[in-house]
Amino acid sequence: MNALENKQILQAAFAELAVSNAKPFVDLMTDDFCWVCTGTTQWSRRYAGKQTVLDELFAPLRAKLGRITTVANRFIADGDTVVVEAQGRNTTRDGVAYNNQYCFVIHMQEGKMRELIEYFDTDLVNRALGHPAAVSTASHG
Repeated sequence: MNALENKQILQAAFAELAVSNAKPFVDLMTDDFCWVCTGTTQWSRRYAGKQTVLDELFAPLRAKLGRITTVANRFIADGDTVVVEAQGRNTTRDGVAYNNQYCFVIHMQEGKMRELIEYFDTDLVNRALGHPAAVSTASHG
């Protein structure tokens, strides 16, 4: 796939994220997909494998936020890499505003996402989200 095709694929998926529908985005992940949360938060690490991303990143986020809305406002594509600037529009279940700004560097492979590197406001993550294990434990007990 060329840069324009990769960009269009992600534009369609992010259009769904803007209305809180993550399914098309998740469907774009390869089975060995990696999501890297940068920085020094307790969420910051490399989540290796689609199922790990769903279980250890997405599930705790959903437990903390409920409905998740992310609105992309810029896409820059170069070959198999697409950079997406986005704005989160969310509130935690505790009523804390979580409107983070993101820069996603996404590496594509044959029309699917192979890796996503996420840059974000780490201070906001620490203040609004806390520790993912605490979120996950609270949601299961």
